[in-house]
Amino acid sequence: MKKIILTFSLIALTVLTATAQDVTGKWKTIDDETGEAKSVVEIYKQNGKIYGKVVEIFDASKRDLTCTECTGSDKNKPVMGLVIIKGLEKDGDEYNDGTITDPNNGKVYKCYIELDGANTLNVRGYIGFSLLGRTQTWQRVK
Repeated sequence: MKKIILTFSLIALTVLTATAQDVTGKWKTIDDETGEAKSVVEIYKQNGKIYGKVVEIFDASKRDLTCTECTGSDKNKPVMGLVIIKGLEKDGDEYNDGTITDPNNGKVYKCYIELDGANTLNVRGYIGFSLLGRTQTWQRVK
């Protein structure tokens, strides 16, 4: 009986840990320069890859902005609803080989994201090498 309870407990713990370690969901973006919350990005899976779109903007004066500096199909699209994270693939504990767009200037950077616990996400945008970039820490929206 003890073995059954122990086995069940280990299975339950494994399932809970796997669920908690998922990057999908809503994340509050934090400006790495000011420390202020800027928006909420919903991260989701599509065709086996990870994407993220802006679903909320906290500053009311910026809610109707469009990405005038973006290129391609994102040019002049509203920032609200804009898919800013595209095509990340799971690689061990991180997701990489995709891009992130900065809707403030339209620039597209290589990107990787990595969980730091269940409720903290490190998002790094970079050019060329991952050493040449910056990291933001996003908080899970509960």
